[in-house]
Amino acid sequence: MTDNHGPVAGLLLAAGGGRRLGGRPKALLEHRGRPLVEYAAGVLRAAGCSRVHVVLGAGADAVRERAELPGCVLVENPAWEEGMGSSLRAGLESLRDTGARAALVSLVDQPGIGREATARLLAAYGSPATLAAAAYEGRRGHPVLLGADHWTDIAATATGDRGARAYLRARADAITLVECADVARPHDIDTVADLVHLE
Repeated sequence: MTDNHGPVAGLLLAAGGGRRLGGRPKALLEHRGRPLVEYAAGVLRAAGCSRVHVVLGAGADAVRERAELPGCVLVENPAWEEGMGSSLRAGLESLRDTGARAALVSLVDQPGIGREATARLLAAYGSPATLAAAAYEGRRGHPVLLGADHWTDIAATATGDRGARAYLRARADAITLVECADVARPHDIDTVADLVHLE
C-alpha cells in the first residue's frame, strides 16, 4: 500500500484529566487564545507531519466541540484514567494500518516545545527501526520518535504513566538523542503553578 502522508505520523497524547489542576482536562487549557490541543496538533503539522492522530480521553466531547483539529484523526481512549501508557497503546494501535513507519509522539502539556524542536526530531527518522528522542542538555525528554518495528513491544510495556519510558531505558544505547535545549523548553503543565508557562 502506498502512503502519501510520508513515513512519520504525528501522535499527540492529549487524554489527561489534569488531576493536579483541579480536574481541568489538559487538552482544553487555553494557550494563545485557543485550546492547548489545537496548538500542539498545529506544532506537529508545522514540523512536517502530514498525518496527525490525537488521543483524547478526559473531556473528549468538549474537545471535539471546542477545538479545531482539521485533518486530524481523533482517537478516543476510554481507559485514559489508567495513565499515559494506555493512551500510547491506543495511539500506536490507531496507526497500525496507515502505512506509517514511525510515530513522532508528543505530549499536549508541553507548549514550550515548538515546531523547530519537533522538526529536528522528525529529521532523525531513518527507518522503521529508528528510536530517537529530544534531549535537553543531554537529558532525554519529549517528543520521542518510535519506529514501527518497536510498536508491539512498546505497547506490551506501556503501563500506568510510564508510556515508553521502560522500553527506551532498556535500549538507551540505540536511541539517537537530538539536542533541543537551544530552541525549546520542556516544561510540563501539571500543577496550577505550571500555568505560568501558558501564553
